[in-house]
Amino acid sequence: MAGKVTLYVTRHGKTMLNTTERVQGWADSPLTTEGVLVAEQLGRGLTDTKFEALYTSDRGRTLETADIVMRHGAFELPVNQLKGLREFGFGKFEGEYNLFMWETVSKMHGFDSVEAFFDVHKHDAPRVMIDAVTDMDETGMAENWDIFTERLLQSLDLICSEQKDGNVLVICHGMVINILLSLLDPTRVDGPIENASVTKISYENGKYTVESANDMQYVARGVVKN
Repeated sequence: MAGKVTLYVTRHGKTMLNTTERVQGWADSPLTTEGVLVAEQLGRGLTDTKFEALYTSDRGRTLETADIVMRHGAFELPVNQLKGLREFGFGKFEGEYNLFMWETVSKMHGFDSVEAFFDVHKHDAPRVMIDAVTDMDETGMAENWDIFTERLLQSLDLICSEQKDGNVLVICHGMVINILLSLLDPTRVDGPIENASVTKISYENGKYTVESANDMQYVARGVVKN
C-alpha cells in the first residue's frame, strides 16, 4: 500500500535575468552570486531532511541549484529532469522587461496601468496574463492556461506515481509554484515566490494537500553566522 509522499517544492536561486527584472520562462540564465549563496543556505538548511528522490525542470538554473543544494546538504541523488516542470513559456516576451510585458497585457485588457489591472483581477491575474500572452504571441511558442496547468499537474502525478513514500525534493520555478498553489489551495497564494523558498505539498490516498507555502525557514537555518 502506498504511503505518504511529501514534496519539498523549491524555487531555483536568483538568476541574472531575475536581477535585471526581465521575463524568464523557457529562456535561461545562470545564478548570480546572491543566487548561489541562497542555494548554499537552502542546502545546509535541509541537512536534517532525508530525501528519497530529486526532480528538477530541464532548465539550467534548476540544475545548477540542485547541484549546489546537494553539495551543501551533504547528500547525493540522481537528478530526474522533467520538461513538464519548466516555467511558463512566454513566447515573444522572453527576455523583455517584466514591466513591459505587464503593461502590454494591461493595455490589451483596457487598463491604463498595471496597478488598475491587478485591482480588478487580483488572484486571477496570472491566468489572464497567461492567456493574453498566448493571444499576442505571433511566434506560436507561448502556452495557454490549459496546456500549462495540465503539464504541471501531470508532472506532480508522475512524481507521486514513481515515489510511493518519503520526502522528495523538487526544484522548479516561481510561477510554476504559484500556479500549483492556485490549483491545489488558492488560500495559500500570497505574493511572489521567493528564491529557494520551500512549498511543502503532500500526497496521500490520492489527494494533494498544501502543508506550507513560500517558507524561508530552511534558508534561515542554513545561514552561516560569523
